[in-house]
Amino acid sequence: MTSAQLHPKGVNHLAISTADMKAQLEFFCDVLGLPLKALYWMHGVEGTYHGFVELSPESYIAFVQHPENSPDIQWGVSHAGNPGAPVTVGAMQHVAFHVDDLDQLLAMRDRLRDRGVQVMGPIDHGFCQSMYFAGPEGLSLEIACGAGIDERAWIDPEVQGLCGISDEEVEAMKRPAPYERPSAAVPQPDFDPAKPNMHPAERYEKVMAVPDEEMWANASETTPPVQI
Repeated sequence: MTSAQLHPKGVNHLAISTADMKAQLEFFCDVLGLPLKALYWMHGVEGTYHGFVELSPESYIAFVQHPENSPDIQWGVSHAGNPGAPVTVGAMQHVAFHVDDLDQLLAMRDRLRDRGVQVMGPIDHGFCQSMYFAGPEGLSLEIACGAGIDERAWIDPEVQGLCGISDEEVEAMKRPAPYERPSAAVPQPDFDPAKPNMHPAERYEKVMAVPDEEMWANASETTPPVQI
C-alpha cells in the first residue's frame, strides 16, 4: 500500500441503534431490497443482537438491539426527523444511500411508494440528485446518485469563513498529507482527555492500555453461529 492510498475508502458498516430488530430488517430488506447477511449475539455485549444487511460486499447497514436501548425519541435532540432539522452533536443527522444514476433513483422512488412509503423528491442538488424519506424508529434517510464533487465549485468562501477555516487550512483539508507508515508499529499514545475518547473514559483508559496482541487473542470471535 502506498502512502497516497492510506485512507478509508468507504463505509464498511453504519451501526444504527434499534429496539425492534424485526421492524428494521423488514424495512431494509423488503422496502429497500437489501439482503440480510447476519443476525447474531453481538460479540462481547451481553444480551445484545447484531444484524447486517448488505449494500455491497464491502458496505453494510448494521443494527444493534441492546436491552437498554431507549425507544423514546426526542425530536431535535436524539433524532432530527428530517434532513435539515437540528439534532445533538455527534448524532447521525441523516444517511444517504448511493445508486448509479437518475433512472435507478426513480426506480427506488417507485419501489418505496409501492411499499406505502412517502418520498420527497427527487431534487437536483447540482453535484448529486436525491430523494428523502423516513425509516422505522425515526430514521431520516436519503437515496442519491452522483459522484466526483468538484471542490473548486462547492467550497463556499463565506461558509468557510463562518466556520473559522483559513485559506491555508482549507487547502490542507483539500489535499491531506500522505502518511508514510514506519517500519515498526506505533505504540498506543497515553490517555489524553483533550482527545476524542470512548465512553466511559475511566473504563476505556484501561481497555486502551491492553496490548494489541492480547486484545486480538482474547477479544476476537470468528466462529459463526451456524456451522456450514
